[in-house]
Parts: sequence; structure tokens; C-alpha cells
Amino acid sequence: MINDVLVKPLGGVTPNSDTPSAIRDRPGGAAANQAAWMAHLGATVTFVGRVGARDADYHRRELARVGVRACLAADPETDTGSIVIMVAPDGGRTMFTDRGANRKLRREDLPASLLDDADVLHLTGYTFCEPPLLEVALWLLGRARSRGLAVTVDPGSAAFLARMEPGDFLHWTDGAAVCFPNRDEAAVLVGEADPVTMATRLTRHYGVVALKLGGAGCVLAVTGQTPVHIPAVGVPAVRDTTGAGDAFCGAFMSRWLAAGPHPQTADLMAAAEFATKIAASVVTRLGGRPW
Repeated sequence: MINDVLVKPLGGVTPNSDTPSAIRDRPGGAAANQAAWMAHLGATVTFVGRVGARDADYHRRELARVGVRACLAADPETDTGSIVIMVAPDGGRTMFTDRGANRKLRREDLPASLLDDADVLHLTGYTFCEPPLLEVALWLLGRARSRGLAVTVDPGSAAFLARMEPGDFLHWTDGAAVCFPNRDEAAVLVGEADPVTMATRLTRHYGVVALKLGGAGCVLAVTGQTPVHIPAVGVPAVRDTTGAGDAFCGAFMSRWLAAGPHPQTADLMAAAEFATKIAASVVTRLGGRPW
């Protein structure tokens, strides 16, 4: 769970002085954004995270707006994580991240019944990036696997992946049903540059790979099948790409889950096409949530 501060200069940046800008506060965080989109599109979702105590009610309300059941641990000492997002004229963004209370999530913050009625456990790569959170992620993975529960993963950050030991993330998440990397994350994970090659390599570890390519759409790869390129949906202008990948993931997951326990290739194609449409709708405005 993150507080996003989006900053989009309204003209050229003036070094060492004032630059008129559009500045917006938004609730954020990859996992929370993905949960919001999944619920908004019809899935039943429980989100678990840790926030600063003064923001807990705010984030519960924001997730409840779209039907997410939020189980938030309120940290009395550490503020909610924050990201200042500098949005470029072309919609690209640079993020300055302080993870705050996110880094203090512990096993005792998780409801004992969290996985009891679940169809899938979804984790982002941010949960694997440092030892305290890694312990939570690996414990959850073990619990899910012991129950035969499907697991899906979004690697989350090329910068954080690059700080891990090579191969660790693939080892920890091996066997996940679906993986949602973007181009940069996939390059870190498998050391390739061609999207089709990267997606194919990743199917050695995951049943389905939906490789996000931004304005170029995505590559959908299924173990044992030829990867398929799904083109992006055109938009008049890109305003902000923040959260587009999260929206893609949430939209894909909503359709994938709706297809039942054994989705066919046609279901996966439909989910990917739907996800590209939702992602395209996000880049036309500031912020990554459904509103």
C-alpha cells in the first residue's frame, strides 16, 4: 500500500526555480492497484498490507469503493510508503520510492483464514525484495502449494529484481500459473532482449506468461505453444503510464478467474485482449486506479 504523489510539469522544467505542474495525491501501490482493478471488474478480492496508522481508514475506504476486502495492519510508528512520480510529457514516469510501513509487513499481519476460500494467491515482486518481506512471501507460497492453490506473480520492479541474486526470483516462484512481467523485468529475469524469446524462456517456469510491452501491447506465451503478440489499443494521447501495467494485470486476472479452473487458450487470448483495452484507458489520465 502506497501514497502516490503524481507530478506532471505543465511545460518545460525550470532548474533551480519553480515549474508550474499538475500535482495529484492518489492511493497507489502495485498490489493494491491490481486488487482494485480485479474487484472493479467483478472478482472477489482480499488485500493484505501494512500502512501508517493515520492513513489506515483512508486506504480501507479507497479499496472498499471498488469492493476490495482490505485487511490492513496499522503501523503506529512508521508512515505509509510514499512514491513521488515524475510524469514526463510522453507519459513515461520516474519514481522516487520510500516504502515506509510496507517493509514491516509480518506473518502476524495476515488473517489466519486468508487462503481458506481463495482460488488463487497473487503476489508482486516487491514482497520478495528484502528479507523481512521475503519471509512472508515464501511462507505464503508454501501454504498455497500445500493446499494445491494456484499462484500468480507480477515481478514488479526491474530495479529491485536486479538487486537479487540471479535466478532467485525464478526459483522462488517456479510453477506459478501466470506471470506478468514487463519488458525490463523479463530482461533481468532471463537475460534476453527479444520479447518472444523472453516470454518463451519464462514458460520454463510458469504455465502462462503475459509479457507487457507498453504501447506495443503484449506477448502471450503458454507452455508448449507458439507465443502470440496482442497489439495495444490506440489512444489519442498518452498522459500518464502510472498503473497501466497494474490495470493490465488486474483485468487479465478478472477474466482468467471467470473462465474457471481450466481456462482454454481462447480464454487466455480473450483475457489478454481485454487487459490491453483496460490498460489503454488508464494512460489517458493521471493515476492508476479505476477512478
